[in-house]
Amino acid sequence: MDHAEENEILTASQRYYVERPIFSHPVLQERLHKKDKISDSIGDKLKQAFTCTPKKIRNIIYMFLPITKWLPAYKFKEYVLGDLVSGISTGVLQLPQGLAFAMLAAVPPVFGLYSSFYPVIMYCFLGTSRHISIGPFAVISLMIGGVAVRLVPDDIVIPGGVNATNGTEARDALRVKVAMSVTLLSGIIQFCLGVCRFGFVAIYLTEPLVRGFTTAAAVHVFTSMLKYLFGVKTKRYSGIFSVVYSTVAVLQNVKNLNVCSLGVGLMVFGLLLGGKEFNERFKEKLPAPIPLEFFAVVMGTGISAGFNLKESYNVDVVGTLPLGLLPPANPDTSLFHLVYVDAIAIAIVGFSVTISMAKTLANKHGYQVDGNQELIALGLCNSIGSLFQTFSISCSLSRSLVQEGTGGKTQTIWLTTFVSSLFLGLDYGLITAVIIALLTVIYRTQSPSYKVLGQLPDTDVYIDIDAYEEVKEIPGIKIFQINAPIYYANSDLYSNALKRKTGVNPAVIMGARRKAMKKYAKEVGNANVANATVVKVDAEVDGEDATKPEQEDDEVKYPPIVIKSTFPEELQRFMPPGDTIHTVILDFTQVNFIDSVGVKTLAGIVKEYGDVGIYVYLAGCSAQVVNDLTQNRFFENPALKELLFHSIHDAVLGSQLREALAEQEASALPPQEDSEPNATPTTPEA
Repeated sequence: MDHAEENEILTASQRYYVERPIFSHPVLQERLHKKDKISDSIGDKLKQAFTCTPKKIRNIIYMFLPITKWLPAYKFKEYVLGDLVSGISTGVLQLPQGLAFAMLAAVPPVFGLYSSFYPVIMYCFLGTSRHISIGPFAVISLMIGGVAVRLVPDDIVIPGGVNATNGTEARDALRVKVAMSVTLLSGIIQFCLGVCRFGFVAIYLTEPLVRGFTTAAAVHVFTSMLKYLFGVKTKRYSGIFSVVYSTVAVLQNVKNLNVCSLGVGLMVFGLLLGGKEFNERFKEKLPAPIPLEFFAVVMGTGISAGFNLKESYNVDVVGTLPLGLLPPANPDTSLFHLVYVDAIAIAIVGFSVTISMAKTLANKHGYQVDGNQELIALGLCNSIGSLFQTFSISCSLSRSLVQEGTGGKTQTIWLTTFVSSLFLGLDYGLITAVIIALLTVIYRTQSPSYKVLGQLPDTDVYIDIDAYEEVKEIPGIKIFQINAPIYYANSDLYSNALKRKTGVNPAVIMGARRKAMKKYAKEVGNANVANATVVKVDAEVDGEDATKPEQEDDEVKYPPIVIKSTFPEELQRFMPPGDTIHTVILDFTQVNFIDSVGVKTLAGIVKEYGDVGIYVYLAGCSAQVVNDLTQNRFFENPALKELLFHSIHDAVLGSQLREALAEQEASALPPQEDSEPNATPTTPEA
C-alpha cells in the first residue's frame, strides 16, 4: 500500500461529531449580536478626500499618465530587440494603411499620415495597453467616409469652381472639414464618458461578443478593399446592408477588373501569408520575427515605381505627397448638429474595438487595462488630433497582435453580434449585441456581493466576519463567498474581489518573497540568491513529479495542483508580518451555474494560488455546477476533483488534516546536512 492510499484511507476514516441546537433563523439571531458600525462624519470624509499626500499624488499621476509607471520598469536588454522589430514592422505597415484608410474616409491620402502620427504619440503617454496599435482603422474610416460623402457628395456644386481639378480640391477641403468636426465631437464624447467613469461597459463586451464583432469588422474591411484589389470603380455604400451592396457592386463590375492591380495585390497577400507561416513555424529558432510587412511595402513601392504601374497599366497609386505638417486649424463646430449621431456611433465603436483588443492582449500577457483611462486617452487623441487635421482613430486589428481563440461557448451572443454587425452595420450591430447581452445579464443575475466567512466557535456554521462579533476566522484558512453565478459578466470581478477581500494576492506574495531573497542576499553577500527562484522549485503532487501529463507504468501523471515551495525558514524574518495562509476555500453554495469564461477564471485562480503553495478548495458545489465544470473540461486533471468538498466544514477539516499530515511527514524526515538556502535552486525539467 503506497503513501497516497494510506492518506486516502486515513482521510475517509475521519469523523466529526457536533452537538448543537437546530439553528433556525430566530434561534441563531439570539446567539449573535450585531457589531456597532461607526461611520465617518461628512467632515472626516471631506478631509480624507482633499488631503494631499505623496502617495495620492503618485497614484493620480499613474492613473492619468500610465507611462510614468511602466517606463521606469522597462527591461531594456530583455525587450529592446523585440520592440525594435515590432516597432519597425508596425510603423512601416502604418504608412500604407494610413494612406489607404484616408481614401476610405474620403479625404486626401496625406491626412492618413497625419492621423498616424499625432494620436500615436499622445496614446503612448495616456494609454494603458502595452500592445495595441493606435491609428487609422478601416471600419472607423468607412464610417467617417460615409458622413463626408453624405454631406459633401461627389456631384456637389462648388461655388467659384473653375475646372475639374479646382472643384475636386474644393470638395476634398470640405470633406476634410467634415472629418475634423466628426473627429473633434467623437473625441469630446469619449473624453466625457471617461471622466464620468463610463468605462465599466467594457465588462459587457464579452469574449463571444468581441469575437463576433471583430469577425464582422474583418468582413467589412475585406469588402471595402475589394474594389481596390480588383481595380474597379464603384459607388461608396454605408449604413444598413452596405456590405452586401458593395460586394454586389464589385461583382457586377468584375468584367472590368485590372489584372495588374489584382496580380500585385495577390503577390503581396501571398508574401504576408507565407511570412506569417514561416515566422510561426520557426519562432523558436528566430531571435525575432522577420518583419514581412516591411518587405511587402518596399516590394510594392519598388514594383509600382519600376514598372510605372500608373501610366502603363492604369493602376491606382497614391502619387506625390506634400511635404511637412500642416499648422493647427480650428474644426468647424457649426457642423456638430449635422454629425452628432455619427459622432456618437464612431465614439462607441472606436472605444469598443480598442478596449476589446486591449483586454484580449492584456489577458494574454498578464496585466490589466483601465476602460475609463482608455476612453480619456482616445478622447484626447481624437479631440486634440483634430486640431492638426486628423480623422478619428482607434485600435487597428491588423496591426495589433492576433487575438487568440479561447473559450467562448455561449454562441447565442456570438451569432447575434456577427449577423447584426454584418448586415446592420458595425454601429447598429454593436448596439444590438450589447442590448442583448445586457438583457441576458439582467435575466440571469444581479450584482454579486462578496463575503469573507468565519466560524461560529464550536459549530460547523460559517458566517460573514464583518457582520457579527462572535464569528472568528480559522488560522491559515480564508473562506470566500459569492452569492451569484460566475460567468462572463463577473468572472474578472470575482477574481479581483477574491484577492481584495481576503487580502491574499499571489502576485504580492511572490513579490514579497523576491524582496526577502534580495535582502537575504545583501546580508550574506551572495548575489546569486537574489536571482534564485522562490517558488516552482519542486513540482510535486503527493510526492510524485508531475510537470506534464505522461504515461509511465500504466499510471497517468498530471500537472500539479500546488507547487510546493522550498522557501527557507531563514528568510521568513525578511517577510512582512502577517498570517501564513495555506488554504483558500471558495464557497459555492450560492453559485447555481458557471459558464466557460467562469471555468477558465476558476482554473486560473487554482493555478495562480497553487504557484505560491496555497491550496484552493471548492465547497458546496451543486450538481449543476459540477456538471458545468465537467463539460468545460475543468477536470482534465482528475486530481482536481479532490478539491471539491461537500460543505465548508468538510473543506476546513480536510485542510487541517492535510496540514497535520504534512507536519508529521516533515518531522519524520532525516535532518538535512546543509540547512542554508540554496543559492541557485533547480527548476523542474521540461
